[in-house]
Amino acid sequence: MARDSKQLTESVSRRKFLVASGAAGLAGLAGCSGSSGSETDAATDAPETEAETDAPETEEETAKPEDNEPEMLTAEGSSTVYPIANKGSSYWNSNAPPSDGEYWGSSSEGTVPGWSELGEPDMRLADYFASLYGFEPTETQANPPFATSIGLSHSGTGCKSVRDGLVDIGNSSGPITAELGISEAERDEKYVDHVVGRDGQPVVVSKDIFDAGVTELTGEEVKKIYQDEITNWKDVGGPDKEIYVVGRAEGSGTDTSFRLNMLGDADASMEGVDTRKGQNQQVKTVVQQNEGAIAYMALAFTGPQVKPIGIEFEGTLFEPDKDAENTIFDSAYPLNRDLHQYTTITDGTPNGTDKREAAFINMFLTTFGQELFVEANNYIPLPTKDLEAEKAKLPDQA
Repeated sequence: MARDSKQLTESVSRRKFLVASGAAGLAGLAGCSGSSGSETDAATDAPETEAETDAPETEEETAKPEDNEPEMLTAEGSSTVYPIANKGSSYWNSNAPPSDGEYWGSSSEGTVPGWSELGEPDMRLADYFASLYGFEPTETQANPPFATSIGLSHSGTGCKSVRDGLVDIGNSSGPITAELGISEAERDEKYVDHVVGRDGQPVVVSKDIFDAGVTELTGEEVKKIYQDEITNWKDVGGPDKEIYVVGRAEGSGTDTSFRLNMLGDADASMEGVDTRKGQNQQVKTVVQQNEGAIAYMALAFTGPQVKPIGIEFEGTLFEPDKDAENTIFDSAYPLNRDLHQYTTITDGTPNGTDKREAAFINMFLTTFGQELFVEANNYIPLPTKDLEAEKAKLPDQA
């Protein structure tokens, strides 16, 4: 949602979420997530958050917030963006003091732009970032200036939810143009695209195939596997075993990005897919439990039983090793993709991002945020020039 900071204290907007625990349960909100009701991408089950319905409103639901009390910030969408956004939400809602090494690390001085002028940080985490946009610090554990809640589904749902005004931020690992089927002109007219990190989307194989020597494929071989032109691992130097092809659910940003970058079209057909799953964790489980499997997924969900392989594109081999000459962590890797947080442009906030949204998103666009929420989740931090470009999309700080 996008609204001017003066509107933050007005009565409940059309983006109403019925939060049973209310403000008293902020400690439980750390890392909480709501579901859109569609197939979710959570690594674990998440409680549902009810969107606005036509049911009669109770007095409690229609009551105005306390003076100067901003509404909860809500987000929904991609399971790929979820580890970043949910960890950020958990830290935000905990509002930890600077002395808490579990949150800040052993040496946080200088990691957040602006803190060098303050000397040793003396504000709680959410208090600091919210204060940059004019919110009063609470100076209280588990009581941030405003709470945040991260819903979990997939990119298509996140983009539709922000379009329909159901949430403030739509998380997506695919471009909103492809997720909603809109033009770039319509995107620029209605939405602001906040990129918070990148994912070197890997192709993975089951452990038995990796151990049998299939540690790399060409892009053309991967394409033929997904289009049912190669069906046995022996045809690509592996064992005589049928290939079990795993795909993401249609509407997933991971699926959209894979089709765009590997097959050349977001609507490209993939006749070779044997099963589709709606979340990265489900894909990981299927690859772990089935021999002869191949899949595409987010980097954050790979591991010893689900191993990324090298992919050769036009003579250049991109390897999963960060220290390799050409790696899937490089921006030149053809399957590399941006991780988006979309906000909407409305009459109240023509720049497309209100003060709550700006305060929360800005947290990710710092050295501190990139290291803790992006890189620590095995994603690719943005280079300095890109961080500056993303910050320029935010409204001016207080």
